[in-house]
Amino acid sequence: MGILMQGDRVGVLAASNAVLPERKTETDALFEALTDMGLNPVLGDFVYGDIFSGSPEDKADVLNDFYRDSSIKAIFDISGGDLSNSLLPYLDYRIIKKRKTPFFGYSDLTTLINGIYAKTGNAAFLYQVANIVRDGSGVQKIRFKESILGRDNSLFDLNDCRYLQGTSMNGEVIGGNIRCFLKLAGTEYMPDFNRKILFLEANSGDEARIFSYLNQLKQLGVFEKIKGVLLGNFTEMEDNNKNIGRLLLQVMDNKKIPVAKTDQVGHGLLSRCIVIGREYVMLRQ
Repeated sequence: MGILMQGDRVGVLAASNAVLPERKTETDALFEALTDMGLNPVLGDFVYGDIFSGSPEDKADVLNDFYRDSSIKAIFDISGGDLSNSLLPYLDYRIIKKRKTPFFGYSDLTTLINGIYAKTGNAAFLYQVANIVRDGSGVQKIRFKESILGRDNSLFDLNDCRYLQGTSMNGEVIGGNIRCFLKLAGTEYMPDFNRKILFLEANSGDEARIFSYLNQLKQLGVFEKIKGVLLGNFTEMEDNNKNIGRLLLQVMDNKKIPVAKTDQVGHGLLSRCIVIGREYVMLRQ
C-alpha cells in the first residue's frame, strides 16, 4: 500500500490506559524495529504509568500536537484498556480533518478511530503496531514493512471471509471492538450506520455479555440501517467453543442482512488491519 517512506517521522502515544513501566522494554524494542525499517519514531508524553498517566486534556494535547506537526507522517497508539473515549471532547477535529495523518490503534482505540471518522470523515487503521515485536514469528514485522513502506497488501488482505448469510456486501466499514464501540452510543461521536458494513470483534466477553451487546445494537436500530456485518475474532467466546455467528443471527433475526466471519482480524498477535471509514467490496470466496 505504501503509506510511509523511509526517513518519515511517526508519532507514538498512549491515548488509553497508561503503559506499565515494566513494559518499557517492549516499547524500546518497537522503537528499534521501526528505526531498523528506516522510520524515525517520536514518543509522546504521558505514555507510562499505572492507569492514569495524564489527564484527558493532557493526552488529547499530545495527539493534537502530532496532527499539527506536518513532519509526523503517521500516528501509532500502543495502548488499550478503557480510557480513550475521555479524549474525544478535547480533540481538534478541524486540524485532524485537514492533516489526514494516518492513525493506527486497536481495542479501546475503537472509540477514537470511530469518533474521528464521525467528526471528520477521515479513515483510520484498526491495528496494534506493537504486534510487530510481540509476534515472535516475524510474520507481523514482514507484513507491516512490506505493506506500510512497500507496495504489498498482505497486512490489509482479508481473504478468508466465510459467509454465514448472504453472498456479498459493500460499503464503508465502521466499528471495531464491540464493548468499546458501544461507549459511543448516544454521543455525537457515533458514526452514521446507514449503508455501512459493521465490523465487530472482542477479546473479553462470555456468551451472555456478547449477547447483551448485540441486543443493545439491535435496540439502537443498527441492524435496520447497515448493509452487512463482518465478525472478527471473539476470543473469550471462541476459546470456550461458543459460536458468535450463531449468536448474532439469533439476535439480529433478519435474513436480508449479509453476515460474514473472518479469523484474520481481532486481538491475536497475527491480526491484520481493517480500515475504518474505507469502502470494502466483499464477495463470497
